[in-house]
Amino acid sequence: MTTNCIQRPSEKYRANIFTTGLVAFPGVRHVKHGKYAPLIEKSLELGGFPSDLPGKEILVGFGHDAVLDVAEKVINLVKAGKIRRFFLIGGCDGAKSGRNYYTEFAEKAPADSVILTLACGKYRFNKLDFGDIEGIPRLLDIGQCNDAYSAIQIAAALAKAFNVGLNNLPLSLILSWYEQKAVVILLSLLYLGIKNIRLGPTLPNFITPGVLKVLVDKYNLMPITSVDNDLKAILA
Repeated sequence: MTTNCIQRPSEKYRANIFTTGLVAFPGVRHVKHGKYAPLIEKSLELGGFPSDLPGKEILVGFGHDAVLDVAEKVINLVKAGKIRRFFLIGGCDGAKSGRNYYTEFAEKAPADSVILTLACGKYRFNKLDFGDIEGIPRLLDIGQCNDAYSAIQIAAALAKAFNVGLNNLPLSLILSWYEQKAVVILLSLLYLGIKNIRLGPTLPNFITPGVLKVLVDKYNLMPITSVDNDLKAILA
């Protein structure tokens, strides 16, 4: 583990986890100054798996440069009515119950929609086959949480092409909240004036009633409800 994305490990697995750099966890061995001998010894001791399971290929690499290279085709598909809506489904995620909302949302997104995804929340559905719309994959994996910049650039380019504001695009943001980096990304979106973001499965604990009122009144930030209800409202 090299970054802050470490959660309380199971006691039966704790001896197999190592940290390095800025991250640490009580009871987990920490590697300093690149001295990886204990980690290598543990790896050799465990021995690996006796055989491989069938692999699954996942198409990635849809940063803004890659997507904007085919922007004209995407725009034409929108104008022709073949792409009705874009959904940005992503964010930070965890293992608590209720977070299957994002898998279900991706599965139920209409066939004439394109799903943009980023950050660890995408692992809830990025192995599913969503097909394509005339050669444009319906699932575009933009990258990790720090690649939210790419999503913003794609939205800005589409807004410019259609000569509308960001909030007038056929684009809905369905974000999963889990930890602090998600707040930074949310602040960036609010700074850009993006409205109608759906956030869940719970709101951050530190959002006071007063702050929530500002976010609702000024940005129409709203908590997720059920997939069917949210899709019905978005597509109305």
